[in-house]
Amino acid sequence: MQQLLQQAQKMQQDLARAQQELAATEVDGQAGGGLVRATVTGSGELRGLVIDPKAVDPEDTETLADLIVAAVQAANDNAQQLQQAKLGPLAQGMGGMPGLGF
Repeated sequence: MQQLLQQAQKMQQDLARAQQELAATEVDGQAGGGLVRATVTGSGELRGLVIDPKAVDPEDTETLADLIVAAVQAANDNAQQLQQAKLGPLAQGMGGMPGLGF
């Protein structure tokens, strides 16, 4: 029983450490061949957005908005892959954790 409790505590510590690493790790996504780049943390928080001046056309702000959305979505997709890589094995070790999406 004691060993089971220790294993659960270790898994909890490992999960907390992995979540901290995700929050500190940044991933990028881009759209329009790199005209728009978004940076998010591994936990999905938007940290930066870089827009190449070539992407800015005052007559066509809709395309720029689409590029921004696509870049942020690409960055979030990369963050989800990172989450799955970091947290997936931990969640499996706990028999799968509801709410993590793994």
